[in-house]
Amino acid sequence: MIYKILSKLFLLGILITTVSCIVTSNKTELKLAHGLPTDHPVHEAMEFMAKRAAELSDGKLIIEVYPAEQLGSEQQCVELIQIGSLAITKVSAAVMESFTDDYKVFGLPYIFRSKEHAFKVMDSDIGKDLLLSTEDKWIRGLCYYDAGSRSFYTKSKPITHPDDLSGMKIRVMRSITAVEMMRALGGSATPITWGELYTALQSGVVGGAENNPPSLYTSRHYEVCKYYSLDEHTTIPDVLVISKKIWDKLTDQEKEWVQQAADESAVLERKLWADSEKMSLEEVQKAGVEINYPDKAPFIEKVQPLLESYQTNEIIYSYIKRINSVQ
Repeated sequence: MIYKILSKLFLLGILITTVSCIVTSNKTELKLAHGLPTDHPVHEAMEFMAKRAAELSDGKLIIEVYPAEQLGSEQQCVELIQIGSLAITKVSAAVMESFTDDYKVFGLPYIFRSKEHAFKVMDSDIGKDLLLSTEDKWIRGLCYYDAGSRSFYTKSKPITHPDDLSGMKIRVMRSITAVEMMRALGGSATPITWGELYTALQSGVVGGAENNPPSLYTSRHYEVCKYYSLDEHTTIPDVLVISKKIWDKLTDQEKEWVQQAADESAVLERKLWADSEKMSLEEVQKAGVEINYPDKAPFIEKVQPLLESYQTNEIIYSYIKRINSVQ
């Protein structure tokens, strides 16, 4: 209750001190806020988007970027998006599950055969359908940013087979599909906020977590967890979203500028992310982390019942079939 009250007071403060969309006779200004540090590849991509929007519009469309939770946490930024008090933010596709079941498909383990397959799906009509699936919640997707594949990092032993997860408490995101996946693999899913995870790992509240290489490196979790097993069970993208309330106020020309700048930033972000992954793996290895490449077949076999359980969900299963058909 106290958290909800504080959250509402925080949002009220943001409403008072910021204006998400400023329109004058000469230009339109949009505010973009997110929770990532300025050296993160996604932030760099959003800075590029702002630069391209200004170039495409000859300075008539300005996007101001506020990183590192300057205007609130990821959840708070999404709430501001919904009420039209913030124009643009970045959110994990896993978080989007709370707005529509459609996004659950991104959190299903091994739904993508490879990184290339994932990109093809995101760039297809499937990806576009998902981006527009939350418009009734006043959230419109612009593009996807690569957030890598999630793998297990642990304190006491490497995860080379699903049986290694038996009896282990593993931190997962606050996502229904993430919890279901961990149960299917035999581990104990423990949702913990990202900011509290380092301490939880240190104290033994959890024996490990799962995330991509840049997150393992930038969080410094490698100081506690010395085993990283690249099973790559999920490939969940980030989603750049714009307030539907703001989008509807833009002219057709302004919408074109925003969408083109977003699309071009997504292309750049994939390259930046690949470079960041390579560097992160090199750095954690230097710090003494043992990197393992387990056989994925036992993991894939273990989660098949979970995927088959979605046959009763018409919407999710239709997405599964569509994704499987992408070559």
